[in-house]
Amino acid sequence: MGGAFFASYLIGLRDGLEAALVVSILVTLLIRANRRDGLPPLWTGVALALVCAGGLGAVLTYVATSVLSGVRLELFEAVTSLIAVAMVTWMIFWMRSSARTIKSELTGKLTEALGLGRFAVAALAFVAVIRESVEMVLLVFSAAQAASETVAPLLGMLAGVASAVLLGVLMYAAVARVDLGRLFTGTGVLLVLVAAGIAKYAVHGFQVAGYLPGSAATAYDWSATIEPASWYGTLLAATINVTPSATVLEVGAFIAYASLVLILFLRPAGKRTAVTA
Repeated sequence: MGGAFFASYLIGLRDGLEAALVVSILVTLLIRANRRDGLPPLWTGVALALVCAGGLGAVLTYVATSVLSGVRLELFEAVTSLIAVAMVTWMIFWMRSSARTIKSELTGKLTEALGLGRFAVAALAFVAVIRESVEMVLLVFSAAQAASETVAPLLGMLAGVASAVLLGVLMYAAVARVDLGRLFTGTGVLLVLVAAGIAKYAVHGFQVAGYLPGSAATAYDWSATIEPASWYGTLLAATINVTPSATVLEVGAFIAYASLVLILFLRPAGKRTAVTA
Protein backbone atom coordinates (compact mmCIF):
# COMPACT_ATOMS: atom_id res chain seq x y z
CA MET A 1 0.00 0.00 0.00
CA GLY A 2 2.82 2.40 0.83
CA GLY A 3 4.25 2.56 -2.69
CA ALA A 4 0.89 2.93 -4.42
CA PHE A 5 -0.15 5.56 -1.87
CA PHE A 6 3.06 7.55 -2.36
CA ALA A 7 2.87 7.50 -6.17
CA SER A 8 -0.74 8.71 -6.16
CA TYR A 9 0.04 11.24 -3.43
CA LEU A 10 2.74 12.71 -5.64
CA ILE A 11 0.35 12.90 -8.60
CA GLY A 12 -2.39 14.49 -6.50
CA LEU A 13 0.04 16.96 -4.97
CA ARG A 14 1.56 17.98 -8.31
CA ASP A 15 -1.70 18.42 -10.24
CA GLY A 16 -3.45 19.80 -7.19
CA LEU A 17 -0.72 22.42 -6.81
CA GLU A 18 -1.17 23.52 -10.40
CA ALA A 19 -4.93 23.87 -9.96
CA ALA A 20 -4.58 25.53 -6.56
CA LEU A 21 -2.07 27.99 -8.00
CA VAL A 22 -4.41 29.02 -10.81
CA VAL A 23 -7.40 29.35 -8.47
CA SER A 24 -5.41 31.35 -5.90
CA ILE A 25 -4.29 33.77 -8.61
CA LEU A 26 -7.85 34.21 -9.90
CA VAL A 27 -9.22 34.78 -6.38
CA THR A 28 -6.45 37.30 -5.65
CA LEU A 29 -7.16 39.22 -8.85
CA LEU A 30 -10.90 39.34 -8.18
CA ILE A 31 -10.46 40.63 -4.64
CA ARG A 32 -7.86 43.21 -5.62
CA ALA A 33 -10.13 44.43 -8.42
CA ASN A 34 -12.99 44.71 -5.90
CA ARG A 35 -15.01 42.24 -7.94
CA ARG A 36 -16.13 39.82 -5.26
CA ASP A 37 -19.25 39.22 -7.33
CA GLY A 38 -17.02 37.08 -9.53
CA LEU A 39 -16.19 34.65 -6.69
CA PRO A 40 -19.44 32.59 -6.72
CA PRO A 41 -19.22 31.78 -10.47
CA LEU A 42 -15.49 31.06 -10.06
CA TRP A 43 -16.14 28.48 -7.33
CA THR A 44 -19.02 27.08 -9.39
CA GLY A 45 -16.61 26.48 -12.27
CA VAL A 46 -14.11 24.81 -9.94
CA ALA A 47 -16.83 22.54 -8.47
CA LEU A 48 -18.08 21.52 -11.92
CA ALA A 49 -14.54 20.64 -13.00
CA LEU A 50 -14.06 18.42 -9.94
CA VAL A 51 -17.43 16.71 -10.52
CA CYS A 52 -16.53 16.01 -14.16
CA ALA A 53 -13.14 14.62 -13.17
CA GLY A 54 -14.75 12.41 -10.53
CA GLY A 55 -17.24 11.19 -13.12
CA LEU A 56 -14.41 10.31 -15.49
CA GLY A 57 -12.70 8.31 -12.74
CA ALA A 58 -15.95 6.45 -11.98
CA VAL A 59 -16.48 5.62 -15.67
CA LEU A 60 -12.91 4.37 -16.11
CA THR A 61 -13.16 2.21 -13.01
CA TYR A 62 -16.54 0.79 -14.07
CA VAL A 63 -15.31 -0.05 -17.56
CA ALA A 64 -12.15 -1.68 -16.24
CA THR A 65 -13.90 -3.74 -13.55
CA SER A 66 -17.33 -4.53 -15.01
CA VAL A 67 -17.28 -4.23 -18.79
CA LEU A 68 -13.92 -5.39 -20.13
CA SER A 69 -11.78 -8.43 -19.43
CA GLY A 70 -8.87 -10.34 -20.87
CA VAL A 71 -7.18 -8.88 -23.95
CA ARG A 72 -9.67 -6.00 -24.26
CA LEU A 73 -8.97 -4.93 -20.69
CA GLU A 74 -5.21 -5.01 -21.27
CA LEU A 75 -5.67 -2.91 -24.42
CA PHE A 76 -7.96 -0.43 -22.64
CA GLU A 77 -5.48 0.03 -19.79
CA ALA A 78 -2.58 0.41 -22.23
CA VAL A 79 -4.39 3.11 -24.22
CA THR A 80 -5.44 5.07 -21.12
CA SER A 81 -1.86 4.83 -19.84
CA LEU A 82 -0.52 6.31 -23.08
CA ILE A 83 -3.05 9.15 -22.88
CA ALA A 84 -2.00 9.82 -19.27
CA VAL A 85 1.69 9.90 -20.22
CA ALA A 86 1.01 12.27 -23.11
CA MET A 87 -1.03 14.63 -20.93
CA VAL A 88 1.46 14.74 -18.07
CA THR A 89 4.36 15.32 -20.47
CA TRP A 90 2.60 18.28 -22.06
CA MET A 91 1.54 19.71 -18.69
CA ILE A 92 5.02 19.43 -17.17
CA PHE A 93 6.59 21.46 -19.97
CA TRP A 94 3.72 23.93 -20.16
CA MET A 95 3.83 24.73 -16.44
CA ARG A 96 7.63 24.94 -16.49
CA SER A 97 7.67 27.41 -19.40
CA SER A 98 4.65 29.40 -18.18
CA ALA A 99 5.63 29.66 -14.51
CA ARG A 100 6.96 33.21 -14.84
CA THR A 101 4.12 34.54 -17.01
CA ILE A 102 1.06 32.66 -15.81
CA LYS A 103 -0.12 35.48 -13.52
CA SER A 104 -0.09 38.11 -16.27
CA GLU A 105 -1.78 35.69 -18.70
CA LEU A 106 -4.54 34.90 -16.21
CA THR A 107 -5.00 38.61 -15.46
CA GLY A 108 -5.76 39.28 -19.12
CA LYS A 109 -8.11 36.30 -19.41
CA LEU A 110 -9.96 37.19 -16.19
CA THR A 111 -10.39 40.82 -17.23
CA GLU A 112 -11.92 39.66 -20.49
CA ALA A 113 -14.13 37.11 -18.71
CA LEU A 114 -15.44 39.73 -16.27
CA GLY A 115 -16.44 41.86 -19.23
CA LEU A 116 -18.40 38.96 -20.71
CA GLY A 117 -20.29 38.09 -17.54
CA ARG A 118 -20.54 35.56 -14.72
CA PHE A 119 -20.78 32.56 -17.04
CA ALA A 120 -17.45 33.48 -18.64
CA VAL A 121 -15.78 33.62 -15.21
CA ALA A 122 -17.17 30.17 -14.35
CA ALA A 123 -15.99 28.84 -17.72
CA LEU A 124 -12.48 30.24 -17.18
CA ALA A 125 -12.23 28.57 -13.75
CA PHE A 126 -13.65 25.31 -15.16
CA VAL A 127 -11.12 25.16 -18.01
CA ALA A 128 -8.23 26.08 -15.69
CA VAL A 129 -9.05 23.27 -13.24
CA ILE A 130 -10.36 20.54 -15.56
CA ARG A 131 -7.01 20.14 -17.33
CA GLU A 132 -5.17 19.23 -14.15
CA SER A 133 -8.10 17.19 -12.82
CA VAL A 134 -8.45 14.98 -15.89
CA GLU A 135 -4.68 14.47 -16.06
CA MET A 136 -4.65 13.50 -12.38
CA VAL A 137 -7.50 11.00 -12.80
CA LEU A 138 -5.85 9.34 -15.80
CA LEU A 139 -2.48 9.11 -14.06
CA VAL A 140 -3.89 7.71 -10.84
CA PHE A 141 -6.06 5.24 -12.75
CA SER A 142 -3.04 4.02 -14.72
CA ALA A 143 -0.91 3.84 -11.56
CA ALA A 144 -3.67 1.87 -9.81
CA GLN A 145 -3.88 -0.62 -12.67
CA ALA A 146 -0.11 -1.06 -12.71
CA ALA A 147 -0.04 -1.63 -8.95
CA SER A 148 -3.19 -3.82 -9.00
CA GLU A 149 -4.64 -1.75 -6.17
CA THR A 150 -7.61 0.60 -5.90
CA VAL A 151 -8.02 1.93 -2.36
CA ALA A 152 -4.41 3.01 -1.72
CA PRO A 153 -4.08 5.06 -4.95
CA LEU A 154 -7.42 6.77 -4.27
CA LEU A 155 -6.42 7.64 -0.70
CA GLY A 156 -3.02 8.83 -1.89
CA MET A 157 -4.59 11.09 -4.52
CA LEU A 158 -7.02 12.59 -1.97
CA ALA A 159 -4.19 13.17 0.50
CA GLY A 160 -2.11 14.83 -2.22
CA VAL A 161 -4.99 17.09 -3.23
CA ALA A 162 -5.62 17.99 0.42
CA SER A 163 -1.95 18.95 0.81
CA ALA A 164 -2.15 20.97 -2.40
CA VAL A 165 -5.21 22.85 -1.12
CA LEU A 166 -3.35 23.69 2.09
CA LEU A 167 -0.36 24.93 0.10
CA GLY A 168 -2.75 26.86 -2.15
CA VAL A 169 -4.10 28.72 0.86
CA LEU A 170 -0.54 29.61 1.83
CA MET A 171 0.27 30.67 -1.74
CA TYR A 172 -2.78 32.94 -1.75
CA ALA A 173 -1.03 35.22 0.72
CA ALA A 174 2.25 35.23 -1.22
CA VAL A 175 1.34 34.37 -4.80
CA ALA A 176 3.44 37.20 -6.20
CA ARG A 177 6.57 36.01 -4.36
CA VAL A 178 6.43 32.27 -5.15
CA ASP A 179 9.28 31.02 -7.34
CA LEU A 180 7.13 28.78 -9.49
CA GLY A 181 10.07 27.53 -11.55
CA ARG A 182 11.74 25.94 -8.54
CA LEU A 183 8.41 24.82 -7.12
CA PHE A 184 7.60 22.66 -10.13
CA THR A 185 11.09 21.44 -11.01
CA GLY A 186 11.41 19.04 -8.07
CA THR A 187 7.95 17.53 -8.37
CA GLY A 188 8.32 17.53 -12.16
CA VAL A 189 11.41 15.29 -12.06
CA LEU A 190 9.69 12.77 -9.78
CA LEU A 191 6.56 12.83 -11.93
CA VAL A 192 8.62 12.15 -15.07
CA LEU A 193 9.83 8.92 -13.44
CA VAL A 194 6.26 7.99 -12.51
CA ALA A 195 5.16 8.68 -16.10
CA ALA A 196 8.05 6.57 -17.40
CA GLY A 197 6.78 3.68 -15.28
CA ILE A 198 3.28 4.15 -16.71
CA ALA A 199 4.74 4.17 -20.25
CA LYS A 200 6.44 0.87 -19.40
CA TYR A 201 3.11 -0.51 -18.18
CA ALA A 202 1.44 0.61 -21.44
CA VAL A 203 4.03 -1.33 -23.44
CA HIS A 204 3.38 -4.36 -21.23
CA GLY A 205 -0.35 -4.09 -21.91
CA PHE A 206 0.15 -3.87 -25.68
CA GLN A 207 2.46 -6.90 -25.55
CA VAL A 208 -0.03 -8.97 -23.56
CA ALA A 209 -2.78 -7.94 -25.98
CA GLY A 210 -0.61 -9.03 -28.91
CA TYR A 211 -0.22 -5.59 -30.48
CA LEU A 212 3.53 -5.37 -29.79
CA PRO A 213 6.16 -8.10 -30.20
CA GLY A 214 8.81 -9.24 -27.75
CA SER A 215 6.65 -10.51 -24.90
CA ALA A 216 9.04 -13.46 -24.48
CA ALA A 217 12.24 -11.38 -24.71
CA THR A 218 13.06 -10.87 -21.03
CA ALA A 219 15.48 -8.06 -20.22
CA TYR A 220 15.92 -9.10 -16.58
CA ASP A 221 14.39 -11.38 -13.98
CA TRP A 222 15.01 -10.39 -10.37
CA SER A 223 12.26 -12.61 -8.99
CA ALA A 224 14.75 -14.50 -6.86
CA THR A 225 16.21 -11.24 -5.50
CA ILE A 226 13.23 -8.88 -5.24
CA GLU A 227 10.28 -10.27 -3.37
CA PRO A 228 7.15 -8.73 -4.99
CA ALA A 229 5.29 -8.71 -1.66
CA SER A 230 8.14 -7.00 0.23
CA TRP A 231 7.95 -3.31 1.13
CA TYR A 232 10.71 -2.35 -1.29
CA GLY A 233 9.27 -4.50 -4.08
CA THR A 234 5.86 -2.89 -3.58
CA LEU A 235 7.40 0.58 -3.43
CA LEU A 236 9.36 0.14 -6.67
CA ALA A 237 6.41 -1.37 -8.52
CA ALA A 238 3.83 1.14 -7.30
CA THR A 239 5.87 4.31 -7.83
CA ILE A 240 7.92 3.87 -11.01
CA ASN A 241 6.71 0.38 -12.04
CA VAL A 242 10.05 -1.38 -11.56
CA THR A 243 8.78 -4.96 -11.48
CA PRO A 244 10.74 -8.13 -10.61
CA SER A 245 10.89 -8.97 -14.32
CA ALA A 246 10.39 -7.03 -17.55
CA THR A 247 10.78 -7.42 -21.29
CA VAL A 248 13.41 -5.68 -23.39
CA LEU A 249 10.78 -3.42 -24.96
CA GLU A 250 9.38 -2.41 -21.56
CA VAL A 251 12.81 -1.45 -20.26
CA GLY A 252 13.62 0.35 -23.51
CA ALA A 253 10.41 2.39 -23.26
CA PHE A 254 11.15 3.35 -19.65
CA ILE A 255 14.75 4.41 -20.34
CA ALA A 256 13.94 6.18 -23.60
CA TYR A 257 11.08 8.21 -22.14
CA ALA A 258 12.80 9.09 -18.86
CA SER A 259 16.11 10.03 -20.54
CA LEU A 260 14.58 12.17 -23.29
CA VAL A 261 12.05 14.00 -21.11
CA LEU A 262 14.49 14.64 -18.24
CA ILE A 263 17.14 16.02 -20.63
CA LEU A 264 14.62 18.40 -22.21
CA PHE A 265 13.00 19.29 -18.89
CA LEU A 266 16.25 20.06 -17.06
CA ARG A 267 17.89 22.08 -19.83
CA PRO A 268 18.72 25.70 -18.90
CA ALA A 269 15.80 28.06 -19.50
CA GLY A 270 17.56 29.85 -22.35
CA LYS A 271 17.84 26.58 -24.32
CA ARG A 272 14.39 25.24 -23.51
CA THR A 273 11.78 25.59 -26.20
CA ALA A 274 8.75 27.39 -24.87
CA VAL A 275 5.47 25.49 -24.84
CA THR A 276 2.34 27.55 -24.92
CA ALA A 277 -1.10 26.57 -23.78
